[in-house]
Amino acid sequence: MNIALIAHDSKKELMTQFCIAYCGVLSRHNLCATGITGKLVAEATGLRIERYMSGPQGGDQQIASRIACNEIDLLLFFRDPLERKPHEPDEASLLRLCDVHNIPVATNIATAEALIHSLERGDLDWRDIVNPKK
Repeated sequence: MNIALIAHDSKKELMTQFCIAYCGVLSRHNLCATGITGKLVAEATGLRIERYMSGPQGGDQQIASRIACNEIDLLLFFRDPLERKPHEPDEASLLRLCDVHNIPVATNIATAEALIHSLERGDLDWRDIVNPKK
């Protein structure tokens, strides 16, 4: 699976710790991330991560374009709901694309853990249900 990682500044440490905890699961998948999040996670875990620009510089939009092209299967987006961001419209667009393309999204640690455990069990083969092979 292709998994995208994004974290607001106040959630980058949480994302890093999450990826350390689930490094074994994540290592079996293709990872991409916005700039600093990808750098921090790669340095802490040794995971290979395709890095894009930082979110405010267009990294969110780069990941959104991959979602629009059906190149992302899961998004882990640790957001800070209490801090307003100048690029919130880009983030809203990103989340809307996930809804349009049926991409599972976690915006907090609890949902991320549920999705990772489902991924580990093989429960996230939802594309076969949505788009069955003929």
